[in-house]
Amino acid sequence: MNTNEKQHRAILQSIAHRAMLERDLLPDFSAEALAQLETIQAPAGRNGGLVRDRRDLPWASIDNDDSLDLDQVTVAEAMPGGKVKIMVAVADVDSLIKEGSAIDDHAHHNTTSVYTAARIFPMLPEKLSTDLTSLNLNEERLALVVEMVIDAGGTLIDSDIYRAYVRNHAKLAYNSIAAWLDGNGSVPEAVSSIPGLDENLHMQDKAAQSMKKLRHVHGALSLETIEAKPVFGGDQIRALEIEEKNRAKELIEDFMIAANGVTARFLSTKKFPSIRRVVRTPKRWERIVEIAGDHKFQLPELPDSKALEEFLVKQKAADPIRFPDLSLAVIKLLGAGEYIAELPDGNVPGHFGLAVKDYAHSTAPNRRYPDLLTQRLLKAALEDKPVPYRKDELDVLATHCTEAEDAANKVERRVEKSAAALLLESRIGEQFDAIVTGASEKGTWVRLLSIPVEGKLVQGFEGLDVGHRLRVQLTETNVERGFIDFKKVSSSRHG
Repeated sequence: MNTNEKQHRAILQSIAHRAMLERDLLPDFSAEALAQLETIQAPAGRNGGLVRDRRDLPWASIDNDDSLDLDQVTVAEAMPGGKVKIMVAVADVDSLIKEGSAIDDHAHHNTTSVYTAARIFPMLPEKLSTDLTSLNLNEERLALVVEMVIDAGGTLIDSDIYRAYVRNHAKLAYNSIAAWLDGNGSVPEAVSSIPGLDENLHMQDKAAQSMKKLRHVHGALSLETIEAKPVFGGDQIRALEIEEKNRAKELIEDFMIAANGVTARFLSTKKFPSIRRVVRTPKRWERIVEIAGDHKFQLPELPDSKALEEFLVKQKAADPIRFPDLSLAVIKLLGAGEYIAELPDGNVPGHFGLAVKDYAHSTAPNRRYPDLLTQRLLKAALEDKPVPYRKDELDVLATHCTEAEDAANKVERRVEKSAAALLLESRIGEQFDAIVTGASEKGTWVRLLSIPVEGKLVQGFEGLDVGHRLRVQLTETNVERGFIDFKKVSSSRHG
């Protein structure tokens, strides 16, 4: 195929659609789901139960520049003794999406929105996820509010969950808010136009930083990978843009981690089962120990998140430029997370990388099915209704959500690889510095250090393992299949 004859975006859209089908995911909504959608014309009303009015608080959303599915808004309130009350309002999606409906069936099948470079495959129709169930600017919406009282040291000392009406007063974006919080940018107009919002965001930031610091004391991992998304000029890919962590992303991340913990413990207190997100004991701890040894750092023989965090912090300070490569190697060796169902008195493993024991996904019900399930459990618990799911049903759902999310990740990676292949197809024969990101019987994978692209090492992989560095030559690309092949070369020009 001569890719010059077709637009990059159209090529990738076709590849994405096919990849969804290959992974048993539904790229399109059924006729029944679309018919049901026609019957939904307004946001959810109260539908009984106690609902507070919190619309006057200066709620704001912080998300990606192009995000339209706004799942949560946040606000802070100063309290005596240096304490801060943090409130996270999560969109009440369940009120419009009932279990067993055609739209719910689609969401249950895919379990997540799939974000590819060329096209988004939303878990819920966009009329809902970006409008009627989204916490949009200046719109009144039903929400579940997670309230957390944090002391000056970042410790959670009290919490509550309740239903409320909220209004998003400012739609903010990560990059501009991070630049402002770091002192590298002016206050965004969306902030300055709302009286007191700048002060409120600084209060939120201070609380988030103290919460993050405390989690890292307990062994949360300072991981920092390089993620890249294709940048289009018209319909052609012009570059791969690296997405970096920043202070605003960390603010939201720390609030969501805390809110997910409160949610899990609330359900346990109410004697309800829950779906938890866990990363069990690292898959290949012995290789992580080896990598640390290569950097003259001794890790214990048994997995220890505090010791690993100490190593990561030391390495970030010593070699910040290469730290994302080390992070990537560690992440691959830790292994993937999974969903599991837990009874109220269960003893589920915690989340190794986050250093939290209780972690239930609950803050993104527009785009993750486990969060919608958790919302249904929460609302039943709040209203003293029967448990909507038995433990054995949750076991099946948890396994399905893990498998479908894994499939969705593979679709996203598949399209990323095709996008990278499009970008690199004119550079066959060139040499690059690289790091090994995967090594198993299935093959050895490397990521280039100069361009955030991963591909397969088809020659010279003997004796290599995750974290090793080498020089490679690009030998072949296949846009349709998302293949990028390299061979190992010596560092000399003629190797």
